Amino acid sequence: MPAQRSASLNPGVKRREVWAWAMYDFANSGYTTVVITAVYNAYFVSVIAGNADWASFAWSGALAVSYCAIMLSAPLVGAIADLSGAKKRLLALSTLGCILGTAALALPQPGQIVWAMVLVAVSNYFFGTGENLIAAFLPELARGKAMGRVSGIGWGIGFIGGIVALGLAMAWVSQVQAAGGQAPQFIPGVMLITAGFFLLSVIPTFTVLRERAIQRPLHVRPALQAYGKLLRNLYQLHQYPDLTRFLYSLVCYQAGIMAVIALAAVYAQQVMHFDVRETLQLILIVNITAALGAFGFGFVQDRIGHKAALIGALIGWIATVLLAYEATTPVRFWLVANLVGINLGASQSAGRALVGYLSPKLQRAEFFGLWGLAVKLSSILGPLTYGANVWLSGGNHRLAMLLTGVYFVLGLLILLGVNVGRGRKNALRRDRLLRKTALGLNAQ
Repeated sequence: MPAQRSASLNPGVKRREVWAWAMYDFANSGYTTVVITAVYNAYFVSVIAGNADWASFAWSGALAVSYCAIMLSAPLVGAIADLSGAKKRLLALSTLGCILGTAALALPQPGQIVWAMVLVAVSNYFFGTGENLIAAFLPELARGKAMGRVSGIGWGIGFIGGIVALGLAMAWVSQVQAAGGQAPQFIPGVMLITAGFFLLSVIPTFTVLRERAIQRPLHVRPALQAYGKLLRNLYQLHQYPDLTRFLYSLVCYQAGIMAVIALAAVYAQQVMHFDVRETLQLILIVNITAALGAFGFGFVQDRIGHKAALIGALIGWIATVLLAYEATTPVRFWLVANLVGINLGASQSAGRALVGYLSPKLQRAEFFGLWGLAVKLSSILGPLTYGANVWLSGGNHRLAMLLTGVYFVLGLLILLGVNVGRGRKNALRRDRLLRKTALGLNAQ
């Protein structure tokens, strides 16, 4: 019986491969949801760092170090993956590193700030590296016009993974709290549960998803030329004005998103005085609405266009930040949480798809590398500026949240100048030129 394949997928791609690819988002969302968004960030600020004014900045600093390391190593990792046909092998290494790093987060005790920061930086480095590698499979799976839909499926299933991981964490927290335990007693268990969830959930990715590139021995020396190639790619961006403008927009609005993701639980506990269980419930709702946003906008953006969908999401983010700043009651803050989820799913799905849509097919891996650099740069800017604002204002999280909205405004203004139709035509034209050049070189 022939394998069933959708018209949205490239020749030879089976639907179960898309499921296996999306299962990586399902698996690693446990890490980003529990460690970065819901649990360990608030635990670090309130328990490990003792609620010091600089605690949010220290947390953001640990993340910034990891993102700087990702930016420095991403060109090398990407080049090794391309030259050696080793995306899956490198993905396996990064996955194992994140799982072990997550499990190790069970070890730091209150006051062991440097130890906790090191483990956060290490685990997040491997998480971000794996995120870049799994994104590079998207153009191999989906046709150009269907990338938004397939990307949305990945993000949506990823948010479902976050929901499941949070549910497991909540069950453990409730059990320990019922026995009279406090955060230092149940947080280590939450970290081990999250690591185990990642390990088990990622199995389909490595057993079903195919590595289509020819596998060769790993050679690091030729891959070092990737840094020169990166500089050339940055120089060549002037040939892709709309893609370049979008990457600038992405750095801005993604900085706001990363600030919200990295400090959401901290804000809930410090400003709204939520306890751990209430915070977990809040982030659970965020993931549910984010899954709906990713699935829904994945189809919407294929109908109305990536840019229009993203503009709607950014307007939604601006409104969300303003509501969060003014929220003084739990009911209003729960409304904010639902808006965060919808906007998060929509903007993340649209951004990843738009990069692929505006890139020539023969250079998509390279431009996804630039996308990864842009996302990591924003991951440094957003949380760091939030943490610095909290520190400089003497612990004023409301002001820091309001200032975060500036990133969304800048991102929206830059996005308005992107002409997606022109950018797509330019990508197709550049792709034809690249093919002709390659044929000419082969003929010689």
